[in-house]
Amino acid sequence: MLYMNRLPVEKRAQIVGMLVEGVSLRATSRLADVSINTVSKLLFGMGAAALSYQNEIMRGLTCKRIQVDEIWAFCYAKQKNVPIAMQGKFGYGDVWTWVPIETQTKLVPCWLIGDRSAESATMLMRDLQSRLANRVQLTTDGHKAYLTAVEEAFGPEVDFSQLVKLYGAVPEPDTRYSPGECIGCKREQIMGNPDPLHVSTSFVERQNLTMRMSMRRFARLTNAFSKKIENHAAAVALHFMHYNFGRIHKTLRVTPAMEAGISDHLWSLEKIADLAK
Repeated sequence: MLYMNRLPVEKRAQIVGMLVEGVSLRATSRLADVSINTVSKLLFGMGAAALSYQNEIMRGLTCKRIQVDEIWAFCYAKQKNVPIAMQGKFGYGDVWTWVPIETQTKLVPCWLIGDRSAESATMLMRDLQSRLANRVQLTTDGHKAYLTAVEEAFGPEVDFSQLVKLYGAVPEPDTRYSPGECIGCKREQIMGNPDPLHVSTSFVERQNLTMRMSMRRFARLTNAFSKKIENHAAAVALHFMHYNFGRIHKTLRVTPAMEAGISDHLWSLEKIADLAK
C-alpha cells in the first residue's frame, strides 16, 4: 500500500475524485490501494486547504439573487443514540449545514456547519454579507431564525422574502421521512422590495440533492456518516471546492466560479489536490 508522504499528485487526485463523487473513506481506501489513515489524513488536509482558499477568494462578489437553506446530517450517532455523557455537545448527533447559492451563477459563496439555532443563522448571514459587493435579493424558507439573522447582518440593505410551504395532514400510515403533502406556498415580503418572480428556493433545494449525492455521509440511511465533526467539515469544504471550481455545471457549461468571474479555467483534480502540499 502507498502512504501519504509518498503519494504522487496523480494518486492524490484519484482519491479526491472518489471523495467528491460520494465514495466512502473505506471504499476509497480499497479502490485506491492506500490505508484508511492515508485517506483520512488527505481528506483533513484537503478540507483545510479548500476552506482557506475559498475563504480568501470569495470576496467582493457581485451576486444578485441568493437562496439559502439548511440541510440535516448527523455525526458520531443519530441524535436518539447519543450517549448521555455526550448529549448537548456539538458534533454529537444532529448537525446542520447552512448553504447559500447564487441563482444565476450557481456559486456557493460560503457555508456554515452548526445547529439550527438563530445564532448559527446569524453567523452565516454575517459571513455572507461580508463577501458581497452590492445589494442582493435574498430568499429563505419559513424558518424563523432567518428573520432576526438577516436584519442583524444586512440591516435595511437587502431585499428579503420567505417562501413558506404549507403542508396538509401526514398520510396514514405514516412513513419514514415522508412529510405531509405540500398543498401550496406563501410568499412573504420581509424587507426591501424583492421581485416576486424570483422568490423561490428551488435552486438551493436542488443543491441539497447535489450534496446528498456527492457526499455519502449526508445520506439519510448510511453507515458512512462522519464519526468526527472535523471530518464532516473537511468533506463539506472539499465538496464545495470541487463544486465551485472543478465541476462543469450542466446548464452553465462552465463552473460556477467561472460564471461568477472569480476563475478563468476549469480546475483539474490534480490542481485541487495540489492545494494541500
